[in-house]
Amino acid sequence: MNDAHLHLVVNHFPIIGTILGLGILIAGLLLKNNSVKNTAYIVLVVAAIFAFLSMYTGDGAEEMVEDMPNIGKQIIHEHEELAEKLALLLYATGIFSLVALYTSVKSHKFSKMASYITLALALGAAVLGSSVGTSGGEIRHTEIRDNAVNSAIENGNSNSESTTNEKEE
Repeated sequence: MNDAHLHLVVNHFPIIGTILGLGILIAGLLLKNNSVKNTAYIVLVVAAIFAFLSMYTGDGAEEMVEDMPNIGKQIIHEHEELAEKLALLLYATGIFSLVALYTSVKSHKFSKMASYITLALALGAAVLGSSVGTSGGEIRHTEIRDNAVNSAIENGNSNSESTTNEKEE
């Protein structure tokens, strides 16, 4: 297994884990169920751990693909910048999840506030995670890039023009 493959294996977990953890946390808050909230905190901590693994494997993956056709260093750089922000946000979410878990188990008065702080961080991470996932997908999936439609139209026009020119000759 090479670095790019390893990165692809672990990079989905921070985003999916955050979305799942967020959903579970919302359910726990609505149901006022500490067991459900505690489950969400653990899922969010695991998402933060996988964020670390994703960041750790990202450089090796970058080295393998940056010189491939239609990729370029700029699109990888944009993904890397977003991923660094997400990782920091997920680390904070993981830390607050641990605090919230501890205060929940100890029935501390800070428990409710820790839950809402964790909720806000997880919500921000889920939103940012969407952008990170999209920018990562754009590295190899050129069809989802913003300029993919324009490029396809331009390529289609240039191909039809060259076909028309060939017919005229």
